[in-house]
Amino acid sequence: MSYQDHIIEMGQLIKSKNGTWDGISPEAVARMRLQNRFKTGLEIAKYTADIMRKDMAAYDADPSQYTQSLGCWHGFVAQQKLISIKKHFGSTKRRYIYLSGWMVAALRSEFGPLPDQSMHEKTTVPALIEEIYTFLKQADARELGLLFRDLDAARKAGDNAKEQALLEEIDNFETHVVPIIADIDAGFGNAEATYLLAKKMIEAGACAIQIENQVSDEKQCGHQDGKVTVPHEDFIQKLRAVRYAFLEMGVDNGIIVARTDSLGAGLTKQIAVSHEPGDLGDRYNSFLDCEEITPENARNGDVVINRNGKLLRPKRLPSNLFQFREGTGVDRVVLDCITSLQNGADLLWIETEKPHVEQIAEMVDRIREVRPEAKLAYNNSPSFNWTLNFRQQVFDAWSKEGKDVSAYDRAKLMSVDYDSTPLAAEADEKIRTFQADAAKRAGIFHHLITLPTYHTAALSTDNLAKEYFGAQGMLGYVQGVQRQEIRQGIACVKHQNMSGSDIGDDHKEYFAGEAALKAGGVHNTMNQFA
Repeated sequence: MSYQDHIIEMGQLIKSKNGTWDGISPEAVARMRLQNRFKTGLEIAKYTADIMRKDMAAYDADPSQYTQSLGCWHGFVAQQKLISIKKHFGSTKRRYIYLSGWMVAALRSEFGPLPDQSMHEKTTVPALIEEIYTFLKQADARELGLLFRDLDAARKAGDNAKEQALLEEIDNFETHVVPIIADIDAGFGNAEATYLLAKKMIEAGACAIQIENQVSDEKQCGHQDGKVTVPHEDFIQKLRAVRYAFLEMGVDNGIIVARTDSLGAGLTKQIAVSHEPGDLGDRYNSFLDCEEITPENARNGDVVINRNGKLLRPKRLPSNLFQFREGTGVDRVVLDCITSLQNGADLLWIETEKPHVEQIAEMVDRIREVRPEAKLAYNNSPSFNWTLNFRQQVFDAWSKEGKDVSAYDRAKLMSVDYDSTPLAAEADEKIRTFQADAAKRAGIFHHLITLPTYHTAALSTDNLAKEYFGAQGMLGYVQGVQRQEIRQGIACVKHQNMSGSDIGDDHKEYFAGEAALKAGGVHNTMNQFA
């Protein structure tokens, strides 16, 4: 509904109340309605699911149309990210938010900083989703509020052309509300626990839920050792649980991102149930590291499986976990991904140990032989040393081509001494184009960085602390922060406005008219930043 249509509708409703609502301004109501477009998290989940589905179709038609996100650990961080995107690019199209379980554990748990092992409170994730969308809706309200003030100024000046241009801008306003891909870890328990948590996440606004095939009570960060996977049937139950949650909540277009950690996971807690040779359980068990058993070498408590008429003993560790054969990770990843797509997953996530386009592409090629629609969300992880990885990739490529690499020490390529070399320049160019290259070659629809704002917060705070508490004193803040905010047009330089002070003034005027005691008068120091 357009701005004017809202005014007309409210005017008719107020008139129908026989004078008792005459203190209500139809235009003020129209403004408040537009400033609060989304009334519930479910509205957001449905709206953003449609966006993701359209983006996925666009990517299928043209891999250059990939999507991106940055992980955000607070609503304010997400808000500022979207404000910056709109400022620099004019649109939020194909830009999402990633909600990282790692950052929830490290920054949002009531227990204090925790490792990424599913120890944080379950409700923290839906609470953060709700918080993020609260801040994004406030960004809408703030930006529209500025447009409404400009509209009032144009009317006061009698500038009809400016007024019409602003009305058009208001009617075509693009919201800051974008899809969130939210991390549910390994589901925080059994399938029922997964379903209950998924519902809370969807109610808060999540249109896409990422779930991994690790054991819930053994879950590890994707870039740490000791990962333990579950048989496919266990994981399929959780995929179904998430789908049931979406359907129950009326988000029929909800997106499930199925993550496999099998490339780095050498252990399983369970032997899969198998009913006949070649079924899914038998294929999972076929990767187990086994030895043939005889009556002579049998031990007390042995677990035995029958494979092709032979009795085999899977190797069991003192931890009571079973071990996969070395070198089976890629085959397990391919089977995991195909199985997930066959059971309702929409996107895949392959956790790798390095960012290497061809490594990812080789797995995706095999998956697409069975499921041509396969596409990935990929973690452009800060756990990778991107500089060293790509310099080594270039070093290896040059060596293979017969180029002279005698000026370089492969193990020390991270050194600043190499920053101005041709090898470093080529590596940086490969890093720059990694997302576009991987989207085209390796089927990556969505590129995300899990923990970027964790690192930027630490880096910027370190820089400020070094200057402010050192010889620079207050100049450390002014030169490094405030002056840059002013010159770069950072919205937060007017922090009272950013926190909603002007919106509050508008409401005071709606409610109290000329009696309103407003904060934004001539003596407000924020006017220094006009």
